[in-house]
Amino acid sequence: MSKDPESSQPGTCYLVGAGPGDPGLMTLRAKECIELADVIIYDYLVNPRFLAWASPGAELLYVGKKAKAHSVPQAGINALLVEKALEGKSVVRLKGGDPMIFGRGGEEAQELKEAGVPFEVVPGISSAIAGPAYAGIPVTHRKFNSQLTIVTGHEDPTKEEISIDYAKLAETDGTVVMLMGVGRIEEITKAFMDHGADPAKPVALIRWATTGRQETLEGELKNIAARVKDKKFKAPAVAVFGEVVRLRKELNWFEEKPLFGKRVVVTRTRKQAGILSEQLRRLGADVFELPTIRIEPPENLKEFAELVQDAHTYDWLIFTSPNGVEAFFEIFYKLYSDAREIGGVRIAAMGPGTAQKIREYRMAVDLMPKTFVAEGLIEAFDEEVGTLDNLKMLWVRAESARKVISKALHKKMVILDEAIAYRTVAETEDISGGIARFQEEGGDVITFTSSSTVESFLKLGLPLPENLKIASIGPITSKTLQSNGLYVDIEAAQHDIPGLVRAVEGFFEGEGAADGRVNR
Repeated sequence: MSKDPESSQPGTCYLVGAGPGDPGLMTLRAKECIELADVIIYDYLVNPRFLAWASPGAELLYVGKKAKAHSVPQAGINALLVEKALEGKSVVRLKGGDPMIFGRGGEEAQELKEAGVPFEVVPGISSAIAGPAYAGIPVTHRKFNSQLTIVTGHEDPTKEEISIDYAKLAETDGTVVMLMGVGRIEEITKAFMDHGADPAKPVALIRWATTGRQETLEGELKNIAARVKDKKFKAPAVAVFGEVVRLRKELNWFEEKPLFGKRVVVTRTRKQAGILSEQLRRLGADVFELPTIRIEPPENLKEFAELVQDAHTYDWLIFTSPNGVEAFFEIFYKLYSDAREIGGVRIAAMGPGTAQKIREYRMAVDLMPKTFVAEGLIEAFDEEVGTLDNLKMLWVRAESARKVISKALHKKMVILDEAIAYRTVAETEDISGGIARFQEEGGDVITFTSSSTVESFLKLGLPLPENLKIASIGPITSKTLQSNGLYVDIEAAQHDIPGLVRAVEGFFEGEGAADGRVNR
């Protein structure tokens, strides 16, 4: 998709719908466009997590618009799209929902066409449909209606006349979905009733639809404006008018999830955060990622590659993290084209996450401990292998790994080599906006999956909110937290990502135990 910057040919501009917010509702084509883009020009309503899919060299330009607060006027956005595309770059114009449903995508396409810039439209799921669905409101239902009308509550202010025909809207027995109307809800509901609509017509407003921040406010035409004012209910929100709103009591599924509305902070690396985040989101959590570390190659890559090259000469390969597995096989398949070159070496994995990563490379795992810590691995060798004298092992590890494994294996007369596969360094970018949101809103629980995430988080110097709970993946991480003056509210019994998710879920269901408050 990327173009040669020196080419005289313009690049293509992709008008991409990012959907309503839930990452699971992003289309595969949209994700592909983001991954291959040279430039991404994105809006306010785009989930910041999507930007993590961008290539490292991509240029990210924010042009978000809120009511009465435009960072870049529409004319400026149009000019920017043309400018970047004429430089021969692949440009993604990333817009919330669908670009052609009150998203001004048609206007942008016209500008591109006039400038001779090729463009493609990538439709997205509109909040007009997804928002009500996630609030338990089907916009169509044979018992209630056979008509759906979608309108905007925020028309072009330069137009001389309002084009919304409230007389017709008031007469319809179908569902009316209005986008961008919360700021004018009093004026809008009055217009409905002035044109004969039943003041008792059910109304629902869905804010931050499809995300863990979702909030739904119900009422009737005659009182919804007062409720908005009383609850300080603000945009962005979708408004639904019609009898189908009554089905919410029966069909409300998303807001019934066990972690719905709980703000969970994820501190893993940007690449790995998605695994934990996705499992938490499935339970309804409002997840925001605050990556504190990132993975980088070892300082002596040549030495690591030489050890990988000789992997077939060992009796055992020991992997203690998925990162180590990835680093090992990335080098291995640059050196060899046949997996059989690994020889008869047996493979040990610290836990199920590491084991799963090994299986992705079509390799079997011969040994995995019952408890996913270094001490458990040594016990597993004792129980399943027995005497280890003179066995030759290669431990693929992080630069900062604890020495428990090496000390224990040396005592057992193992001939051990240690392959430094990667190192963790502090993350310096906040692409997803997690730090800003944490400072502004705090959270209900913050998760730590390793000692390095704890140490890097503390280096950020962010104050911990008074009621924030701390969740640890296991005893080693807990020990690091405690040594820094923090008590652990939640600790996973099974020391992996699924175990951590279950522990957080159990805590909020009343099954977890908090033995003390966090020292601050």
